[in-house]
Amino acid sequence: MSHRLNVRRMIEKREEQLSPYAQKSRLSRGRLKPEASDSVRTSFQRDRDRIIHSKSFRRLKHKTQVFIAPLGDHYRTRLTHTLEVSQIARTIARALNLNEDLTEAISLGHDLGHTPFGHVGEDVLNELSPHGFRHSEQSLRIVDSLEKDGKGLNLTWEVRDGIVNHSKSRARVLGNKWGKVGTLEGEIVKLADTIAYINHDIDDAIRAGIIKERDLPESAIRVLGNSSSARINTMVCDTIEHSWKVSQANRGKESIKTGISMSPRILRATNVLRDFLFDRVYNVQSALEESEKARQLIRLLYNYFTKHYEKLPPEYRLQNKKKWQGVVDYIAGMTDQYAQKIARELSLLTRKSKR
Repeated sequence: MSHRLNVRRMIEKREEQLSPYAQKSRLSRGRLKPEASDSVRTSFQRDRDRIIHSKSFRRLKHKTQVFIAPLGDHYRTRLTHTLEVSQIARTIARALNLNEDLTEAISLGHDLGHTPFGHVGEDVLNELSPHGFRHSEQSLRIVDSLEKDGKGLNLTWEVRDGIVNHSKSRARVLGNKWGKVGTLEGEIVKLADTIAYINHDIDDAIRAGIIKERDLPESAIRVLGNSSSARINTMVCDTIEHSWKVSQANRGKESIKTGISMSPRILRATNVLRDFLFDRVYNVQSALEESEKARQLIRLLYNYFTKHYEKLPPEYRLQNKKKWQGVVDYIAGMTDQYAQKIARELSLLTRKSKR
C-alpha cells in the first residue's frame, strides 16, 4: 500500500516543476463531498477517469455537432469534437508548463450537457424551459447531480469551474463578452474549444457542400493557412507563443493576472473565420428543413412528458422536485437516434389514440 501511495505523491511532486501559474492537484479547492485520496492517481486524474467512464460521455458519440443526421461517416459528432478539443488543449497546456491532467479533465467533460441535434436542440430547450437552458450549466448538473443514479461524479472545484465556464455563447473570440474561468487550464480549454470547432466545422461544411474552399475569406486564410491542419497549427503555436510572452512580461507582478490569449493579428483572422461560419454555415444550417424537424421533435417530447410526467423513467422523476426539470434532464441526455426513436413511438401512440 505504501508503494502505491508513493505513486500519487511522486506525481504531485513532479507538479511542483510546473509553471507558478499552474494549478497543482494537491492544492485543489476540493470536492463537494470530501473523500479519501486515491493511491495512484491525483485528484485531476481521477476526475478525468470518472468522466471517461460516465454514461453521459459515451452518449456523445451519437450527438450531433452541427450537421443533423449527416449521410457520411466522416462528419464530427460531439464525441469527436471533444477529443479534438482535448488534443489541442493538452498541447497548449504542455507547452506552457501548465497542468495537463486538469486541462484534459475539463476538455473531456465540457460538452456532457449538450442536447440532441446540437445547438438547435439547445435553443428549443432554452425557449421551453422556465429557467432557460445552457449546455454548460447542464454539463455541471450532470457531473454534480445526474450521473451515477443521482450521486454525481463528485469532481474537484477546478474541473467543475472549467466545465461550467467554458461556453462563450455567441461572443467573439477573446472579446468583451468572452467570460472568465478560474484557472489558466480552464482558459486553455475555452480557447481550444473555439480553435477546434472553427476548423472542423469548416471541413464538415465543405464536405456537406454548403461552402467551397474558395469561399473562405482570403484575409483570414492568408494569415492562418490554406488547410485545416495549417490553421490549427498557426492558432495553437500563436496561442503558446503569445501567452508565454505575456506571462514572462508579467512575472513577479502580482497585481497582473496572466491569461491565455492570441496575438492581435492571429486573433483578428480567427474572428473573421468565426464570423464567416455564423453567416455562411450556422445560420444557413439553422434554416434547413432538418433543423425545423428537430425543433418540432424536441417540442413534441417536451410537451408529451410535461403532460405525462409519470411516463418519464423513474430516475428522472425521483431526482427532481420540479416536473419541468426532470423533463429537461431526460431530453437533454438523449442522443439524436434515441430522441428520434422515442418521438416515433409517441407519434404512433397519438395516431392510435385518435382512431
